[in-house]
Amino acid sequence: MMAFVAGSFSVSSKAGLRSVCGEPVSQPRSVNYNGRVRMVTAPEVPKQSNPQVPKSRTKTVVITGASSGIGKHAAKDLSRSGEWNVIMAVRNPEKAKKVAEEYDLDEESYKIMKLDLGSLESVRSFVNTLRNDRITVDTLVCNAATWHPKDTEPRYTVDGYEEAVAVNYFGHFLMVNLMIKNSTIRPNLQRGQNQSRVVFIGTETHNPDTLPGKIPPQADLGDMQGLEAGFKEPIGMINAGKFEPTKAYKDSKVCISILMKELDRRYGRQNNITFTTLFPGCVADSGLFREKRGWFRSIFPVFQTYITKQYVSEELAGLRAAQVASESRFARGGAYWRWQGTKSDSPVFEKDVSYEALDTEKANRLWELTAKLTGFA
Repeated sequence: MMAFVAGSFSVSSKAGLRSVCGEPVSQPRSVNYNGRVRMVTAPEVPKQSNPQVPKSRTKTVVITGASSGIGKHAAKDLSRSGEWNVIMAVRNPEKAKKVAEEYDLDEESYKIMKLDLGSLESVRSFVNTLRNDRITVDTLVCNAATWHPKDTEPRYTVDGYEEAVAVNYFGHFLMVNLMIKNSTIRPNLQRGQNQSRVVFIGTETHNPDTLPGKIPPQADLGDMQGLEAGFKEPIGMINAGKFEPTKAYKDSKVCISILMKELDRRYGRQNNITFTTLFPGCVADSGLFREKRGWFRSIFPVFQTYITKQYVSEELAGLRAAQVASESRFARGGAYWRWQGTKSDSPVFEKDVSYEALDTEKANRLWELTAKLTGFA
């Protein structure tokens, strides 16, 4: 079997939290929030005396963007578990090979495959290779993302689409749908904790009702005029407005939240596949911020550590992604998971996505437009 790897915090009446149920927890506690919340601590992560000793690798995990950041740490943790075969779906195979060597991963535990999410042809080729090699996926984690905060003009992919939306959203949309269509993601015969899973990496900045989401420019798909018009040059925004790179990134994450909910509605019960999203915490010094100015890269981790108290390391964020990809307590379709705290045993909650991401009429229209633009019918 196989698995793939694809915010901040504020509570308002519009963005509530729900409880986490499942496995035994350490030091459980409960807190009421307007009668809606029951909070429990996450189980402690067991220490492994020899993480490289293989067990029985009966599952396979495919992780997009597994050569850096959250993805490489999730790949490391799942590989070392002894239970997962890891497919590292990456744009740069040589870089992924160096990561595997750096972590001294068992060569029998991973496979590196070329995938450029900015090319719809590359996405189709990747899925066809999985099918032709008779690889069946148990969990898909859609982790890869791009953001160029200094850009004043859009970058366009080989397909002619603005890069952030194309890589972060279009590529994953087509990938997941093709894998479901040809049963590369295993459709389960019965619902339960061990059913197949698709995991997306989200961010709190997609939601204007949270503190990070309130910071301009705010995410807003508008009437999706840019997609309606074909989303080709010179269009660089979903709402056809003036290009703003940070808004383009945030908008792509709104689309990811809508996609997760819509996949769960369309395929969750029908195929017994769990679709879910997580915000692992703010990795304030990750490569995603490499193009920000030096002063920002210096101050932002300090701000996230001592003010918002949401800073987490890439390693912990990767561990959380691996947990959502593999642990039975996260087998809840349509859930958006978020941690309160920066430790491995911090409480984890199910939280609402933004109001825009819950708009079913907009979700249906976004699906139709995206299917047309990606050539999926």
